[in-house]
Amino acid sequence: MSLFAKLLGRRAPADPDWIEAEGLAAQLASDHAPVVVDVRGADEFTGPLGHIEGAMNAPLPDFAAHMPALLRQDKNLVMVCKTDRRSSAAAAQLRAAGAMNVAVLRGGMEGWRQNPSRAARPA
Repeated sequence: MSLFAKLLGRRAPADPDWIEAEGLAAQLASDHAPVVVDVRGADEFTGPLGHIEGAMNAPLPDFAAHMPALLRQDKNLVMVCKTDRRSSAAAAQLRAAGAMNVAVLRGGMEGWRQNPSRAARPA
């Protein structure tokens, strides 16, 4: 974020919004559930941490191929990875392309699995 944007209290276009595990769990249980996009590789998506039920898998190395469809979504998008680094990078790509309805799950799947307010079972 530029110094000028910080001084004005504005975010740079590529800065992601963040969502906590509790907030995502509540949104997923609502009538306005976001689209959850997991940017881990297929082996991680089906691995020990599992994935969030209903999440789509769009691995970061192939993410550009998924962007057109994601940019057309009329729902909020929540990006997920193991922690939150890769998902932050994917969110920045979407924001730079004009998407404004993008958030990153803080702590990723590790944080999701540690959250007592949601089911502990892998999807």
